[in-house]
Amino acid sequence: MKFEDLLLEIGGFGRFQILILFVLCLARINLPMHFLLHSFLAATPSHHCAIPHQEAFVNLTMEEILLISIPREPDGTFRSCEMFSQPQFHLLLNSSLQPENDSIIQNCQHGWVYDHSQFTSTISTQWDLVCEQRGLNQATATFFFIGVTIGAVVFGYLSDRFDPFQAVPSGPGTLSHFALLTKSRRPFPGEALCVPAERCLPLAGMEWVDIEHRTFSGVLTSIFWSIGNMLLALTAYLVREWHWLLVAVTGPSCGLWFASPALLSRVSCLDPERTASELFSSFCLSQALRTITTDKKPGESYSYISLFRTPVLRKISLCSGAVWFGVAFSYYGMSMKLTGFGLNMYLSQFVFGIIEIPAKVIVYVLVNRIGRRQSQAWSLILTGLCIGANIIIPEPFTSLRSVVAITGKGLSEAAFTTVFLYTSELYPTVLRQNGMGYTSFVARLGGALAPLVFLLDEVWRSLPEVTYCGVAVCCGSVAFLLPETLNVRLPEVSSILPCTWRELIPLCSVARSKNTQV
Repeated sequence: MKFEDLLLEIGGFGRFQILILFVLCLARINLPMHFLLHSFLAATPSHHCAIPHQEAFVNLTMEEILLISIPREPDGTFRSCEMFSQPQFHLLLNSSLQPENDSIIQNCQHGWVYDHSQFTSTISTQWDLVCEQRGLNQATATFFFIGVTIGAVVFGYLSDRFDPFQAVPSGPGTLSHFALLTKSRRPFPGEALCVPAERCLPLAGMEWVDIEHRTFSGVLTSIFWSIGNMLLALTAYLVREWHWLLVAVTGPSCGLWFASPALLSRVSCLDPERTASELFSSFCLSQALRTITTDKKPGESYSYISLFRTPVLRKISLCSGAVWFGVAFSYYGMSMKLTGFGLNMYLSQFVFGIIEIPAKVIVYVLVNRIGRRQSQAWSLILTGLCIGANIIIPEPFTSLRSVVAITGKGLSEAAFTTVFLYTSELYPTVLRQNGMGYTSFVARLGGALAPLVFLLDEVWRSLPEVTYCGVAVCCGSVAFLLPETLNVRLPEVSSILPCTWRELIPLCSVARSKNTQV
């Protein structure tokens, strides 16, 4: 008898599973507030070069001072990173006669002046991470995902050897944000924030739940991610100063940090075997537990190398890694671009969060109708096509661009929801944590590169969108190479990993004693 057989007999979705999901859902609400905080923390408001005071400016208005001091873009707006080396007073007579001599134009020499109507302050305005320093601004998000990448590997290794629930998820997030308050960067929270998302979901949502409720568990925990997205928009709207925004986002993490031991101890008290005894006699249950077979032999251990040991596992690992990279790369690329759709940043973030919920409900239906593989592939491919569509839609068509962007965001979340469920079902139990750690590592590489791609607009304005589109379509196509797992039991290691000689020797002895030819 396998463990899934016992779950099927005693009921695979009881108080034990419900409480585990409750703890996971609490953790997942706060996760996107950290992962997507960069959109507001490092937002760059409108700005222009600071203009030193001169006596010639005494009788001029601020608009006139800007007119003679800062060159304009073709659309009439003032340039953000350049100024005239000398005031161009002739522009007061005819502002349309913009100088064509680039030698009188120079970079900002005295800092910048920022528009504080939307943000009281951000790290961009405090440390002038604009113009030549723009790359450092985007790098703050990359540093964060580097920390997540390290955490995916570290906790993937540890959670296979220890109880993954012993790793409380949010403490280092608090420490890292304190580091940012002291002019540091924030790579550290990733080492812990990845725990509830990638380490515990396979345990609670897959291994402790029967096949019938497996999809429901994965989608339910994912919905709370979307709730966190909407809460981030509300929190950022109410808190416009970046120091206090960090405090507001980190506060729930501190609460979860201290509350988790009590919640988890409560979960541990609800032993599923004792709950099952309410339905079966202790004798029948103990007999059933004795008959459960396990794949993991005493003293046997599995590592990340085991994910590439056989042709079947190599194919699964390489293809799923490519899919995870494409999912994360396109998702965070869309999530961090909140402008250009005719909506303000807060409303865009809120709408992007709302659209994820119906997308996940649709995923719940589709993965059980057309299967995991088709849902994964087409959701990611269509995400890329939506990104590509907005390249050719003219910017004045803001309503159409908004509809396409929102649709693409919903599809990208559908792809993310599916990939969690799908990958958890591809690996055998003894390799599942390592498999999720490996795919999470690849995904966070995608997340780390996504913010830097925005810098490619200096080469060609549409190059970032073309890159996101191409990667999503290519990686989505790779998903067709993976096996289907709909209504299939979680794989056993014996069906994927080859037998060793040590395992064959006892079989040979038994066969020889029975005069059976091996």
